[in-house]
Amino acid sequence: MKILIRNGRVVDPASGRDETADIAIASGRIVSIGAATAFDAERVIDGTGLVVAPGLVDLAARLREPGQEHEGMLESELTAAAAGGVTGLVCPPDTDPVLDEPGLVEMLKFRARKLSRCRVFPLGALTRGLQGEALTEMAELTEAGCIGFAQADVPITDNLVLLRALQYAATFGYTVWLRPLDAWLGKGIAASGAVATRLGLSGVPVVAETVALHTLFEMVRVTGARVHLCRLSSAAGVALLRAARAEGLPVTADVSINNLHLTDVDIGYFNPDMRLLPPLRQGADRDALRAALADGTIDALVSDHNPVAEDMKNLPFGEAEPGATGLELLLSLALRWGQDSGLSLATTLARVTHGPVRVLGDALGSLASSAGRLVEGGVADICVFDPAVEWAVAPQQLASQGKHTPFSFASTGMALPGRVRATLVAGTLAYELPAAPAGST
Repeated sequence: MKILIRNGRVVDPASGRDETADIAIASGRIVSIGAATAFDAERVIDGTGLVVAPGLVDLAARLREPGQEHEGMLESELTAAAAGGVTGLVCPPDTDPVLDEPGLVEMLKFRARKLSRCRVFPLGALTRGLQGEALTEMAELTEAGCIGFAQADVPITDNLVLLRALQYAATFGYTVWLRPLDAWLGKGIAASGAVATRLGLSGVPVVAETVALHTLFEMVRVTGARVHLCRLSSAAGVALLRAARAEGLPVTADVSINNLHLTDVDIGYFNPDMRLLPPLRQGADRDALRAALADGTIDALVSDHNPVAEDMKNLPFGEAEPGATGLELLLSLALRWGQDSGLSLATTLARVTHGPVRVLGDALGSLASSAGRLVEGGVADICVFDPAVEWAVAPQQLASQGKHTPFSFASTGMALPGRVRATLVAGTLAYELPAAPAGST
């Protein structure tokens, strides 16, 4: 279908473009950016007053399929992605069964392609069954479509296995995605501190993150492997990352919307929606994460989308399953952070568009040259949103099968800026905000 987005504010962080223009789309590609006077469109989207940006790329979103369909179906979660302006997402390998066989990866990608709502980039398991013992067949998993290898939230306890994994990955140019967490120090429920002590919750100290980071950085120095650090949570971790990047180590990192906006104080009276991984830390940690994302030390902001079933969340805080839905909130929470930090719209959007694409790099294959960008001839993955609208998060209105979020209006009283009006994936309209009923405000 030929689509024309007319008179929108076109913001492309990768090129620095920020202007009012038309975007003409045909055959899944951007035909032109500018005044489209002779373009014969089959569908016109009025972009007046709206921002037209590259589709968001989320580096951390669990889809819960295969194996955990009671908490999320591929169809519902990809619908949620499109509703959030997300046109590409990375999913961890901790499905059931684990993504350690090429057939499972191929099935997941095939199902996602059929739905045509969001591009899915799977991570293969680094070790078989995520058990931290035997390495998977990384070459075969790469051929099946994996863009890197991870352990999800399961730390490798044997450093020899980790070293061998990094050596193998470095040999063939694979990226290893790891959450920095020491297996023995990170067994608590809430972040160590006054709040955890007052609530009687076992603590996860900052050293659980920094010990793991020291180990990883030493191994990166030895092997030269590319490592992506998933969901940093502490100021001390940020300081170590900043030093490693200054040294020139091939490491990148992301931070969750949860840790960017919330602190341990938000746990309140044992609110299970605040039971998250990594746990919420103190205000100084949140501020350090915000600053590191702003200056580019942290490359990307992620939703850490992790839908949890009702019966697994409505439990005492320590027994509740960690996780929250986030795909539909990523754009708005990025905009809120940008506003709070005094950043330009382009800089803000870069952390959910071009920044994540740089992390993925050559693993994107033919998409690498135009993903996360608005460029003539490039793929038409586009998010159109209204920056002036504020909306209150009502969990039951979310498209995701998981309805639990720490950002519900009932919990925070916070209205979020920016509402997605339309999402295009490869030039196909994957989502359009339904028109408001007549007489509504």
